Amino acid sequence: MTSKRIMDIEVLRAIAVLGVLFHHLQGSLFTDPVPLLEQIHGWAQPWWGVDLFFAISGFVIARSLIPTLQGCTTRQEYWQETRNFWLRRAFRLLPSAWLWLALMLLACVFLNRSGAFGTLAANLQATLAGVLQYANFRFADSFFHYEYGSSFVYWSLALEEQFYLLFPLLILLFRRNLVWALLALVAVQILTVRTPLLMVVRTDALALGVLLAMWSVQPSYQRWQPTFLRRPWAGISALIAIGLLLSFMATDRFTFASYRIGSIAVLSAVLVWIASYNRDYLMPAGTVQRLLAWVGSRSYGIYLIHIPAYQLVRELIFRLQNAGLPSPAGHPIVTLLLAFGLIVLLSELNYRFIEMPMRNRGAALVKRLGTSRTAVPSSGATSC
Repeated sequence: MTSKRIMDIEVLRAIAVLGVLFHHLQGSLFTDPVPLLEQIHGWAQPWWGVDLFFAISGFVIARSLIPTLQGCTTRQEYWQETRNFWLRRAFRLLPSAWLWLALMLLACVFLNRSGAFGTLAANLQATLAGVLQYANFRFADSFFHYEYGSSFVYWSLALEEQFYLLFPLLILLFRRNLVWALLALVAVQILTVRTPLLMVVRTDALALGVLLAMWSVQPSYQRWQPTFLRRPWAGISALIAIGLLLSFMATDRFTFASYRIGSIAVLSAVLVWIASYNRDYLMPAGTVQRLLAWVGSRSYGIYLIHIPAYQLVRELIFRLQNAGLPSPAGHPIVTLLLAFGLIVLLSELNYRFIEMPMRNRGAALVKRLGTSRTAVPSSGATSC
């Protein structure tokens, strides 16, 4: 299975993270009500970007991991490949995650005159939850009960890390029945009312992404290719229509609230299905695609950085106001530009100096471990 980057997948990553950024504007960047934002949120909520991320993760991980693990001929080889997968994921995700946990904690101590970063006690507990990968359970427990801390977005990262840890074991446990196990997982969740706890362990979008990856190697997958989207503007129109539908379903105006998350998971999987053919159905090649692909490639860092960036801008505005200096307070557009500029700068630095170097180190470590195991004695040596 090819590991080549799919441009439409990068476009979806960009849309997902931009939706999350927009969703967190009210409350994280703007503490006072912004009438326009309130009006938009009444008709469209973009928090479904998290579920789109889940569907993408399930597809991208499974399309390479399942063939690799199913191709193992011995139990030892299976666990070696599982170890390699876990190492690559750890080097890819944990350095950036831990860095921004530490920076948020430092900001809470040294850059928090306004209180934008929350209390030290809450952030200490949130940092521990982020490092130990139980942030989703803490998030559910704190929901409308107590302050979580600045790193509340880590709940979804914890859920994905738990998925990465358990998925190889799931493949080993169910083997040829994996499809049925995943379908059952999706069906049960779609038919279940989501409590706060069930919301932070929702895996239907992840499972649908995995199922899509498994289907992509079957002959029927090509027969179902949506070739009609090659027509001019057809793919973009489909992307906009599905995005608007998802945004409406995420609001309280959607009357079938019990089936909201399951429906969002299914539509997210539909977008990933269209993107998976790597035919630029959703966004034709051009300037817009390249711009969105840049955002998509930095989406992990953007997701980690946007909340501390919002809070840092709030702290800056507070200090400027107290010093009697001109500030962006009362000018939402200027505040937005300042926050987004900071996010772009910090995410690019994070990508260049943390994400890519650590990803390469992880790949190099896996390669060294593989080389050491496959090394053979020289021709003059005798075997024991």
